[in-house]
Amino acid sequence: MSRGPSFGKRRARMLRAASSRLYATRALPRPPSPEFLELLSKYESTTPRPLNLSQLLSFGRPVTPDSVLASVSYVLYELPRRLATRVRFLETLPFIVGTNPYVAQTTKAFQESFQTLAEHPPVRNLQENEEFARMLSDIVQRHANDIPTMAKGFQESSRYMPPEEINAFLDGAIRNRISVRLIAEQHIALTHALHNPPKDGQAMGVVDTKCSPRQMIDMCGSFVTDLCYATLGNAPTIVLDGQVDATFAYIPVHLEYILTELLKNSFRATVEQHDPQGTGLSLPDVLITLSAPPSRAPRSKLNESSAPSIPGEHYLSMRIRDQGGGVSKAHMDRIFSYAFTTANSDTARKNRRIWEQEDDDDDEPLLGVVADQSLRTGMGTIAGLGYGLPMSSLYARYFGGSLEFKSLEGWGSDVFVKLRCLDEAGDSSI
Repeated sequence: MSRGPSFGKRRARMLRAASSRLYATRALPRPPSPEFLELLSKYESTTPRPLNLSQLLSFGRPVTPDSVLASVSYVLYELPRRLATRVRFLETLPFIVGTNPYVAQTTKAFQESFQTLAEHPPVRNLQENEEFARMLSDIVQRHANDIPTMAKGFQESSRYMPPEEINAFLDGAIRNRISVRLIAEQHIALTHALHNPPKDGQAMGVVDTKCSPRQMIDMCGSFVTDLCYATLGNAPTIVLDGQVDATFAYIPVHLEYILTELLKNSFRATVEQHDPQGTGLSLPDVLITLSAPPSRAPRSKLNESSAPSIPGEHYLSMRIRDQGGGVSKAHMDRIFSYAFTTANSDTARKNRRIWEQEDDDDDEPLLGVVADQSLRTGMGTIAGLGYGLPMSSLYARYFGGSLEFKSLEGWGSDVFVKLRCLDEAGDSSI
């Protein structure tokens, strides 16, 4: 059947419309105003103050109106400088990378947060601090999806930067993000604790002095199980052994991120190895073994404002073992590279679609409230963006811990995690 000239015209119009939409999404971001550039130059000319964990937590020993006001003063001094540094780093990206819509979106968010904090007047009383803490919470939420957003941008722009430059840039960006969130969330926690003091006394702002890995594994395992069923149609069971009742001083949100990403890797690999069609076949368990820190004197250095910072050698150790087939020798040197993923192409494509739907829907996340909670640290999908393992390693190493990956190709993998007890990590830089 002849389509005639009208078909050609319609097709031409469709192509022009598609081209217009493409270029609309790639529109160049507006350049910053001269006033903004002057403000940025002012703050980037002064480097952030050196800060260690003991100093950060000193604002909460104890939590008083004066200590909260001292904390907000520090936040207003420090965060604009750290954000100014991040904005400048984003601006040094190659032009074609910086104009990627996802990278440009991240840059804009940092510019807005920097300007909001840099122009904020001093906080002089507790009422003003309440308003500031709410604003700070909004800023933290604004950056909830920075990592998956940047992941998408660098995935699209990977041909324009060497992998080692991408890795170096993202290492710096993520470390900066960890420090900024830690400073911000510590102040938010102190503001909350001033009016709602913890009854058990085990919380010191964002640090839980009796953090329970078992409870965190239960919580993260439940989330990853739901996510794995939703994505792959099946999920293994977690078996916990070792010193399962161990507790230690740590930041629960950091442990949550590490556990969730490592469990996502093990769950996904196990299903793809043993039930790739998601038909409900029986799966081998994922085994997690806990080893408590050795016994030590009860004195807690984080609770002694005058005590010198003494490097500690006590760690909570954990092994996550799966039978997901392991990683081939050819890939082992790339497993800690950003955007490298061992997920099969179908899983990766499926999760990129899920991520894009989550990104487009600001009102209700695709996988519900649990996934939305997880997305605040960039944990939304089961695989495909390739950031889980290198980011987990960064979080583990942030306070002097470690993460090692061992593969038995054709059988499975072991991940060994050592997390430094934070009551002996007062010397750790923020």
